[in-house]
Amino acid sequence: MKAFVGVTDAKWHRFLSARPHLTEVNFWRPSGGAFRALTPGEPFFFKAHYPLNRVIGGGFFSGFERLRISEAWDLFGEANGVASLDEMRHMVGGYRRQPIAPEEDPEIGCIFVRDSVFFPDDSTVEPPPNFAPNVVQGKTYDLAEPAAADYFGLLLHRLLGGVVEFDPREPWHRPGPVYGDPRLVPQRLGQQSFKAVVLGAYGRRCAITGNKVQPVLQAAHIRPLPKGGEHRLDNGLLLKSDVHILFDRGYLGVDPKHRLLVSPRLRSEFGNGDQFYAKAGSVITLPERRADRPHAEFLEWHLDTVFKAA
Repeated sequence: MKAFVGVTDAKWHRFLSARPHLTEVNFWRPSGGAFRALTPGEPFFFKAHYPLNRVIGGGFFSGFERLRISEAWDLFGEANGVASLDEMRHMVGGYRRQPIAPEEDPEIGCIFVRDSVFFPDDSTVEPPPNFAPNVVQGKTYDLAEPAAADYFGLLLHRLLGGVVEFDPREPWHRPGPVYGDPRLVPQRLGQQSFKAVVLGAYGRRCAITGNKVQPVLQAAHIRPLPKGGEHRLDNGLLLKSDVHILFDRGYLGVDPKHRLLVSPRLRSEFGNGDQFYAKAGSVITLPERRADRPHAEFLEWHLDTVFKAA
C-alpha cells in the first residue's frame, strides 16, 4: 500500500476548507507532468508549505489527467480551490516564467482527490517521517515500512472518521462507488474525475461517431450507477450527447469485442439511423491502454438488459 503527501499553499487549502461540501477536489499542478505515484483509491494527503508545514487534510486518489485550464474549471469549478476562472488563470500564471496571454489556455496536471477532508486548525499533523524541507511537489511513502505504517495509520483514521484495519504490506483502496461499493452509489462520488479521465482516455472524441466538439461530448456509464454500475474508466464511453441517449435507450450497443451494434428498431420506429447502420460491426474508438477499454462484463450487461435486439 502506498500514500502520497502533496505540497500545497495556504490559499488553496483555506479556500477549500471553508467549503466542506466540496468533497471531490482538483489538486492541480501548473505544469502538465504526469502523476503515477498512486493507483485509484489509495490515500493522498495535503501538506501546507512553510511556515505552517503541517498535514492539513487529505482524501483518496481518483485519477489524473492533463486538462486545459478552462476544462479544469468547467469540470471542477470552485473545487479547483479558486473562486473564478480568471483567478485560476492568474494563480497558474504566477508559477510560470511568462504570464498567460489572453488567448492562451495552457494544460495543467490535474490530480483528482475524492472524499477530501480538511482538518481543523487545532488538529493538523506534523509532517511525515523524512519529509525534507526542500520537497516541492510531494513524496510517496510505502506503508509496508513500520514508521510509515504507524504514522499513516493514524492519518487514515482521521480521514475515515474511525478505526480502519489494513495490512500495509498489501494493496488497499478506499471502497466507494468508483470501486463498487453499492451502499455509496447514490452519492455519485468521483463523478467529475470520471468525466475527466474518460475525456482524456478517448482523445476527446466520440467513441462511435468520432465527433470532437467538446461541449456535446459526455462521459457515459455503460452500466449506470442506479443499476449497480461504478465510476470506473472501463465502465465508461465518451459519446456525443444524442448518441449517449440512443445508447442508454438501447438503440445502440457495443459487443465484448468492441464492435458497434445497431438495433433494427432504430429504423423501424424512426425511419432513420443510416449513419449508425453504416458503422455496424466496426470496432469503436478505444483508449490506448487495454485496461482502460470497456470491460466485457459491463458490455454484456448492457446487451442483456438494455439493448433492443429486435
